[in-house]
Amino acid sequence: MTERLPIFPLGAVLFPGLVLPLKIFEERYLDLMRDLLEGEEPFRFGVVSIELGHEVGPGAARRLAAVGCTAELRGIQRHDDGRYDVVTSGGTRFRIEDVDDSLSYLRADVTMLPEENGPGADTISGPVTRLFHRYCDRLSDHGAEVAEFGDLPEEPVRLSYVIAAAMVLDRHDKQRLLQAEDAATRLHLEYDLLRRENVLLEALPTVPASEFLGGTVSPN
Repeated sequence: MTERLPIFPLGAVLFPGLVLPLKIFEERYLDLMRDLLEGEEPFRFGVVSIELGHEVGPGAARRLAAVGCTAELRGIQRHDDGRYDVVTSGGTRFRIEDVDDSLSYLRADVTMLPEENGPGADTISGPVTRLFHRYCDRLSDHGAEVAEFGDLPEEPVRLSYVIAAAMVLDRHDKQRLLQAEDAATRLHLEYDLLRRENVLLEALPTVPASEFLGGTVSPN
């Protein structure tokens, strides 16, 4: 069963549970917000990573990723000049079936994707958690500001998204993690990525400027 969502193309990947603040100023996305707020709650739209193009201006978002995540509105501030500052949180993954560009902003017919553990998820969770803690320690040793995660979730789906959101990866790798069929597949990908990143961190004297999350990941 498909559902139609307004689409917000973004130069990043949104994961379920991730807090995402947005500053909305371009006219097409102001239209999106006005139409959204005139509808019924819950207020949500789809965030989809841009594979070709950019976020704003002519030629923006020429090609979108196949899988995105709903952004659920948690807080909103409207400025006198019409701009919005909003806080959203990642909700449910979806697959784009068809895109409608008849309005100033994109809309899409989407199919919501189930969240399943997958075979072997409990077995891989422990090794991934240990590699992730080692990864955090090595980032910290290199002077990066690393969020305090405390006890990571034990439930495989939640664990897989916390780690996916927190790792410093390029957009392609982030999108692979979002599109993974189930938590077990995502955790196996994370295991390989964490091993790769830990080897790199051992070899490099410094780390590049990162987007490592400073407390914006929620396991909820």
